[in-house]
Amino acid sequence: QVQLVESGGGLVQAGGSLRLSCTASGRTFGSYVMGWFRQAPGKEREFVAAISGRPTRYSDSVKGRFTISRDNAKVYLQMNSLKPEDTAVYYCAARRGSSPYINSEEYNYWGQGTQVTVSS
Repeated sequence: QVQLVESGGGLVQAGGSLRLSCTASGRTFGSYVMGWFRQAPGKEREFVAAISGRPTRYSDSVKGRFTISRDNAKVYLQMNSLKPEDTAVYYCAARRGSSPYINSEEYNYWGQGTQVTVSS
């Protein structure tokens, strides 16, 4: 049973930073792609970033501000220069593979989400 548990969300002022963490268990995750998605109220879940070994991908809205990294069964999302529009529930996702997939339908496993709120 694969489990993903996110942490690190919270309330921050615009321009501030947060670091999200996702701890994976139940498998050996070396061959897994790890991704971050987010969902704001009334909006669809959207891709944020993904990492597969070294290759990474970012959405245009976070490129240059967010950095995804991984360390064995943990994946991190360093979020800098946060904006009010970054406010959302952030989800960690995983699937077996070798490419940093950007579509949520391609991921098999999901965490419960962590709330990020950016005040103006």
